[in-house]
Amino acid sequence: MTQTAVTEPTDTPRSTGRPRRRSNDRSVGFDVVAHIILILWSLLVVLPLLWVFVSSFKTTKEALGNPLTWPHSLHWQNYANAWNESGVGPAFINTIIVVGFSLVIVMVLGAMCSYVLARFKFFGNRAIYYLMLAGLTFPIFLAIVPLFSILKNLSLLNTLTGLIVTYVAFALPFTVFFLHAFFKRLPFDVYEAAQVDGAGEWRTFFQVMLPMARPGLASVAIFNFLGLWNQFLLPTVLKPDDSVLTQAMSQFQSQAGYAVDFGALFAAVVITVAPVLVVYIIFQRQLRGSVVAGAVK
Repeated sequence: MTQTAVTEPTDTPRSTGRPRRRSNDRSVGFDVVAHIILILWSLLVVLPLLWVFVSSFKTTKEALGNPLTWPHSLHWQNYANAWNESGVGPAFINTIIVVGFSLVIVMVLGAMCSYVLARFKFFGNRAIYYLMLAGLTFPIFLAIVPLFSILKNLSLLNTLTGLIVTYVAFALPFTVFFLHAFFKRLPFDVYEAAQVDGAGEWRTFFQVMLPMARPGLASVAIFNFLGLWNQFLLPTVLKPDDSVLTQAMSQFQSQAGYAVDFGALFAAVVITVAPVLVVYIIFQRQLRGSVVAGAVK
């Protein structure tokens, strides 16, 4: 007897490659458009920075003659003039001190406050959180006069300490708002495991939970650094002696009048922008490494 194989009919229709091909064409077209937009945006950002950097090595005559040409020789004296004669040097050091201390204090206080508000339930938790958020809606212009009076009564007016306290107060609400959601998403299993192993609350926070929040800390540190470094209104009112970079740059440009040393001016701009780029690159690498490490774990 011979056996014949019986094939069961299938209900699945035969697929054609046309829809998939159209989908692939659309995705390729979208990628091309996205890359073109990103390239144009990168050129809009990079070319002005490159032009300022090249112009910082020119003389005033070269800068006014043809701004788009390369300098005949590198005038490193422009950086010395910008550092010594324009007051950028002392202002740069003061800005590093003020922003550095303010950033460290606001990151520590913001991380601790957001961690407690996100992980612990107690009476007044939501009220404190919403009061923190209210600080984001308060315009800085309305706080100038009260801040001036408070710092004057505390003998902190026209001091770096008063400027640091003010910077911390204005950066703290954003830090708490940003990190609150980040700490809230961290797994409770890790916290419970640390508690079972005998770790206290302080050790659990600093050795377990805080390292897990490193990507969020890196992101909010970038935003805080940019905001504090470029602050102009607060130091102008609370410490009006041209002791930070934004004030020194404004004073340098206004005092020059028609006899502007454009080479030194561009060099001062490079000195002002360089720390921002360095800090962004450092924190960006740390953020990328933290995300990859978290994905592997």
